[in-house]
Amino acid sequence: MSLSFASSPFSVVCSEVSFAWPDGTTVLDGLDAAFGTGRTGLIGVNGSGKSTLLALIAGELSPASGTVGVAGEIGYLPQNLPLGTARTVSDLLGISATRSALHAIERGEATEENFTAVGEDWDVEERARAELDRLGLDGLGLDRTVATLSGGEAVMVGLAAQLLARPDVLLLDEPTNNLDLDARRRLYEAVSSWPGVLIVVSHDRELLDLVDEIADLREGGVRSFGGNLSAYEELLAVEREAAERAVRVAGSDMRRQKRELEEAHVKLARRVRYGDKMYEQKREPKVIMQERKRQAQVSAGKHRLMHEDRLSDARERLSEAEEAVRADAEIRVRLPATEVPAGRTVLTVNGLPAQQPASLEELIVRGPERIALTGPNGSGKTTFLRSLLGEGPEGLQVKIGVEGVRYLPQRLDVLDDRLSVVDNVRAFAPSASVNTVRAGLARFLFRGRRAEQPAGTLSGGERFRAVLAALMLAEPAPQLLMLDEPTNNLDMASARRLSEALEAYQGALIVVSHDVPFLRTIGITRWLHLDRDTGLTEIEPM
Repeated sequence: MSLSFASSPFSVVCSEVSFAWPDGTTVLDGLDAAFGTGRTGLIGVNGSGKSTLLALIAGELSPASGTVGVAGEIGYLPQNLPLGTARTVSDLLGISATRSALHAIERGEATEENFTAVGEDWDVEERARAELDRLGLDGLGLDRTVATLSGGEAVMVGLAAQLLARPDVLLLDEPTNNLDLDARRRLYEAVSSWPGVLIVVSHDRELLDLVDEIADLREGGVRSFGGNLSAYEELLAVEREAAERAVRVAGSDMRRQKRELEEAHVKLARRVRYGDKMYEQKREPKVIMQERKRQAQVSAGKHRLMHEDRLSDARERLSEAEEAVRADAEIRVRLPATEVPAGRTVLTVNGLPAQQPASLEELIVRGPERIALTGPNGSGKTTFLRSLLGEGPEGLQVKIGVEGVRYLPQRLDVLDDRLSVVDNVRAFAPSASVNTVRAGLARFLFRGRRAEQPAGTLSGGERFRAVLAALMLAEPAPQLLMLDEPTNNLDMASARRLSEALEAYQGALIVVSHDVPFLRTIGITRWLHLDRDTGLTEIEPM
């Protein structure tokens, strides 16, 4: 749609925007939001509609009602890039057509069509390589196929494409997912120096501390705050403390009103008994006694209603105060009781390439060890995990000594998009009843109709929760968990719950992650580093 932005301080305006998936699941309902110049961090719990809102702004989705207006060109880096195996780095950068025309002209095909395709971009290859170098991807060939890229490399190529295009409005959806520490630093620098409008959906605290404004999407509305995440959380802490005080005051007032109502009932009962006694003794004329009894009943009724109204008001104030401090819904991860004895050999891997004296030629995992597997993007960490499941390259000899091995893949590709969440989980636990599966899914915030959503309609965070639920509820219960970037797409509260659950897990654990604070919280006992040049080595705790 077309909007006039001539006198508006905002570059993106969403007016009464509603959106629902084809199955009827409502995501946004009458949402109003506006974003101006500068860097905005869009936060909210998983499933609140952050990715959907970005896709609506980008024009990838159309609202069921309402309008979305954007001033200028849009650049959009989604969570999941379209990574067709035949595509190349040049395709991701969006320069293949220009390069093809340029190379044709160099071969002597000086047609008007080729010159038009090149336009002013005669240095497109040099600029592309400069942006790739800037993001730490020096040496990455423009004709290299996407299938050979790691998840982190693909994200950085996608970011390079945006830096090349220089749109007026840049939308980034969880851009630090899968990025190693060096790549994150380079992305932070790119975000810090972005000159136009930038809206970033993220749960990365360091990235969110670089923004100029926080937009919190919750309960169908957007609350904006000028400042970064740390400043916003300080404000929330102050508000929460005030709200908790209000709960205490309202609770005390309700108890007092309840006590006064009970006392009023006692006093009124005494008056009634006294009036009845006086009437029975007939100390005054009958007409006068009846009028006094009627007045006493009216007075008693008014008194009772006054106290009941006060109690009702006190209860309402308490309910409002409690609502103000209501915590966002959080997952409740309960890992199965799968204790592994300390002496048991869980995993043995032979045939590792020893590329230097410190390289490991053999990896043995015993008992409930917790191993962190770190390394730069493209070093082969995901390939290594898949090789432990027999899906990697030949040459490794892998022996698993426990039952119930479960793998959480980085790209969350273990669900059938056509099936509902509940049916996907039942495929992992065929002997479990539907009620048992639904009860388990409720702990992962899939309740009622949400459990019937097709997997293909889930947001990144919802999909992660569904995959995690499938692994945790699977049969047999896992004694060895292998997790590839488990905090990707998780909101902060859910990431905290996951770390608490993993800390209490009694099986063996291998975790690929660049989230060092998360690794520290789950009690890692061994730190391994994988690099293409040095192979697998054991390193000091990070």
